[in-house]
Amino acid sequence: MSDYCTILNTCPDHETGERIAKLLVEQQLAACVNLIDNISSIYRWEDGIQQDSETLLVIKTKKEHYQKIEDTIQQHHPYEVPEVIALDISQGADNYLNWITQTTL
Repeated sequence: MSDYCTILNTCPDHETGERIAKLLVEQQLAACVNLIDNISSIYRWEDGIQQDSETLLVIKTKKEHYQKIEDTIQQHHPYEVPEVIALDISQGADNYLNWITQTTL
């Protein structure tokens, strides 16, 4: 089993995503966060179908940091129910995974 994961989080705009990404990298909880702007999200909320443009954060980290990352997102995110989903990294280039280890706590 891998010690690494990718965490997905959607934000209402680039500025919010950038603020959260910088916090995670500065605190050495994430090695890298990609911001993908202008994704289109369609979802059910408050008995209706919503559609919004959002920024997707792709957070690369060690699994042991998941809870601290979730806590940071919950504290700094404007959504009532922000998306925080972790996906296991089952395989990866050794030098990249070593870099994640070296750049996080």
